[in-house]
Order: sequence, then C-alpha cells, then structure tokens
Amino acid sequence: MAPPPAPQTMKERILQTADKLFYLQGIRAIGVDTIAAEIGISKRTLYNHFPSKDALIAAYLERRFVHARPSDKPPAEQILGTFDSLERRFAAKDFRGCPFVNAVAELGPTDRAVKKIAIAFKESRRVWFRERLTELGVTEADALATQLVLLVDGSIAQDLVRDDPAMARAAKEAAKVLLRNAGVDVDGDAKPTPVKAKRSPQS
Repeated sequence: MAPPPAPQTMKERILQTADKLFYLQGIRAIGVDTIAAEIGISKRTLYNHFPSKDALIAAYLERRFVHARPSDKPPAEQILGTFDSLERRFAAKDFRGCPFVNAVAELGPTDRAVKKIAIAFKESRRVWFRERLTELGVTEADALATQLVLLVDGSIAQDLVRDDPAMARAAKEAAKVLLRNAGVDVDGDAKPTPVKAKRSPQS
C-alpha cells in the first residue's frame, strides 16, 4: 500500500486558501483577514509565513506558474491539443480566466512584481509553441508562436464574455489555418468531441 499523503504545512494551507479565494473572488476583494478567518488562524500566524499581502500574491501567482508537461505526441498534435484542454477548462464552473491577466488587470501595470511574473508565464507559453513549431520545421516559428498565444488569450476572453466553451474550438480551427499556411499537415487530425456548455447553478 502507498503511504498516506503527508499532512499539509500551515504555509501550504494558507497558500492553497489564498489561491482559491484570489482566483474565484479577486485579489483586491480578498484581504488577509478573510484568508486567516477561512483557515481559522490569526493574522499574526499568517504573517509569520507571508510577511505581507504582496508576498502572498506573488506566491499565489508562482503556484499557478505550471510548465507544460513533456509529451511523446507529435508536435502538431500537442499544439492543437492545447485548445482541446482549453475547451475542457472553459466548461468547468470554476473557470475565471487567466490568473495572470486577472492579476495585472486588478493591480495595474505599475505593480512591477506581478507584471514580471505574468510576462514570464506568457512568454513561457509562447516559447513552448515556438519549440514545437521548430520541431515541425516551420521557418517563421517565432512569429507563428506569437499568433498562437494570441488565439489562446483571445479564446479565453471570448469564453469569459460568452460563457461558451466552443470558443476554444473556433480558436483551434484558426490555429489549423495558421499551421497549414506554414506548411504543417494537420488534415489527419480527428475532430474533437464537443464539450457541453456550463450549466447555471439553477439548472
């Protein structure tokens, strides 16, 4: 039998709670008092682990900075699979957009620490696309990678406005056009299985 998971440290509990509340309700809307109360600890205990709200915000964004997992799938399939993953994420009831864009929008572009993390995350995604495109032998891999991340971010914005996971499918079709124009064969890709739209809490 596998050993039971190690109990969470207080720091992990604080960060997990902050992650949930910041993402679902907004960074400005949630103070350290709310986070401490949610866990059942004092503000002093919270500050023992995170000396300021700014430090907690930075830790929250760094926690969300997850690198793409290595894959044995063909590069084109990996690229298009990004949009399938987005469609599944859009269908989740707790989807509230990109946490990095949300943070910059809430705290403003003058918050250099937040903007630095957000730029690093977005650039890591762009570089991932560029690496896959380079594997495919695309000549203008850097420029096409930028266009693909614009499709990703555009589909996120459209889903937030329309509440429609099909926006990811539309972005995937646009990505196929860009890849074909770059000489990549994507005609053998199977059509994705449609994801049902989110249901309202009343349904």
